[in-house]
Amino acid sequence: MLALALIFLMGIGNFAAHQAVLHSGHPLLGEVPWFVHLLGGKIGLASEFLILLAAMLLSADGSAVPGWIYALYTAFNLGAAWMIVTRRI
Repeated sequence: MLALALIFLMGIGNFAAHQAVLHSGHPLLGEVPWFVHLLGGKIGLASEFLILLAAMLLSADGSAVPGWIYALYTAFNLGAAWMIVTRRI
């Protein structure tokens, strides 16, 4: 149960990072394909939700591997969002 709660909290962080990137106005956002901008970026948020849902469902049986994979994904996601929002790239 603790693993599911931690994955859920990481998911909140991923959603927040995604929103921050969408609202950053970074020039890099103009370079992404048109379908990323479809519905105001909600397609990307839907994909974040599906990844979170998959991680939670896969770890619901007690396996730790999906949680670790999602933690690694979250670390890369937050790092990339930080670099984009602070204009380091």
